[in-house]
Amino acid sequence: MKFSSLLKSAAALALVASTASAATTLRIQTHYAADHPSGKLAQMFADDVEVMSNGSLDIEMFFSSSVVATLETFDAAVNGILDCDMTGGGYQTGKNSAFQFVGDIMGGYDTPYQQLSWLYYSDGGYDAAQALYNKEGMQLIGWWIYGQESMSSSKPLAGPEDLKGWKFRSPPGLETEIFSAMGASPIVMDFTEIFTALETGIIDGADASGLANNVGLGLYDLVKHATYPGFHSMPSDHLACNKMVWDSLTEGERRIIETAMQKVSLHTALSNDKKNAEAAAALKADGVTLYDWSAEDRAAFRARAQGAWDKFADTPEAKALVASHRAYLRDLGLISD
Repeated sequence: MKFSSLLKSAAALALVASTASAATTLRIQTHYAADHPSGKLAQMFADDVEVMSNGSLDIEMFFSSSVVATLETFDAAVNGILDCDMTGGGYQTGKNSAFQFVGDIMGGYDTPYQQLSWLYYSDGGYDAAQALYNKEGMQLIGWWIYGQESMSSSKPLAGPEDLKGWKFRSPPGLETEIFSAMGASPIVMDFTEIFTALETGIIDGADASGLANNVGLGLYDLVKHATYPGFHSMPSDHLACNKMVWDSLTEGERRIIETAMQKVSLHTALSNDKKNAEAAAALKADGVTLYDWSAEDRAAFRARAQGAWDKFADTPEAKALVASHRAYLRDLGLISD
């Protein structure tokens, strides 16, 4: 009996050792710092995957783009330096303009829930996005979207008429085309230059981030007007993995990662809803005027944005994504033509 028990114990230990040694490590880089709210959500994702996989998956998370520069994260995953990219598709528009329409659709959806629903519930949206990623040797796992960004200004921004002649910090690309068409004067500058440019009057306002993040940047110490909840920009951060690595995982492991990513998506949207609402209340109390554009004004911006989409979408993949977004926006009643 003792010998039999020893054999069983040895077999059990061997099984545990075998399971531990078989663990797959996924190296994932995010541009967020570990102590940033989004960095904490990324860590939650890593913890969930490790626990739900019962140790078969180990996540090595690299924060603050500590392995390669943010813009190089995607290629690092393609080439095996990393396994997965947890930044955003918008950084890859230089590869294919289609990445604009999985990164920041610009003037498309009103809420992160609508934008997420396009990925999962539109007719062919997920397949079109996946075809784009697969072409580059990557697999799109999911999005995490914090919501509409707010524009900060030293002047009122009550509607489209207020954009005429308005000088503001803009990221490069599609946004500059849309706002130029509406009479604004977008000035492309680095994120780090915004505060000084506002302080010195080089610009009248800025497209920086969501309302709560803009508070953290100190923008409302300088300017007293902002759009909220916003209408123009809602970036989709992504989780995308090297396709060969993804395909090598078991079906169960892939399901665990997808489920953990969907949890991150929900918590990202919910937590930012709360933080932005708290920021809005505090800003109003401090005398900052917030502008929630009417449905008609949003529709006018959306119409301008669509014209820019068509010019920007210069590849078959981009055209397919634009067509899919348009169809889904019709389904949601956000556009009628």
